Amino acid sequence: MLKSLLLMALATGGYIFSTADDLTESVKRGKEVYSTTCQACHMAAGEGIPGAFPPLAKSDFLMKDQKRAVDVVVHGLSGEVTVNGKTYNMVMPAQSHLTDKQVADVLNYVQNNFGNKAKTVVTPAQVAEVRKKK
Repeated sequence: MLKSLLLMALATGGYIFSTADDLTESVKRGKEVYSTTCQACHMAAGEGIPGAFPPLAKSDFLMKDQKRAVDVVVHGLSGEVTVNGKTYNMVMPAQSHLTDKQVADVLNYVQNNFGNKAKTVVTPAQVAEVRKKK
């Protein structure tokens, strides 16, 4: 058991979601971050605004690459992207004011809601790693 926990800690950068409750709490916190930071553009149900802001609901772009998702939240995004077969070309400003924990929480929220189901969790350590690379 201890060996498993140590391996899990190494794999997640030292942050362990020891129970499903930990992920549940992260998602709950993430919902709050989403409502104050993301909802104005991506809408309450993650549907986005056609032609302007891409959907997060059932989003192939969001779910394809977790590191990219972290990078987009932390560093922003500009230029053309294709989400669910539709092209968007707007600027998403960097949300660098969010803490590593807030970024992990909001991504755990959107990647486990709106018809999305993440295979892995986002941890604050993963966010910190992406944040320092730019």
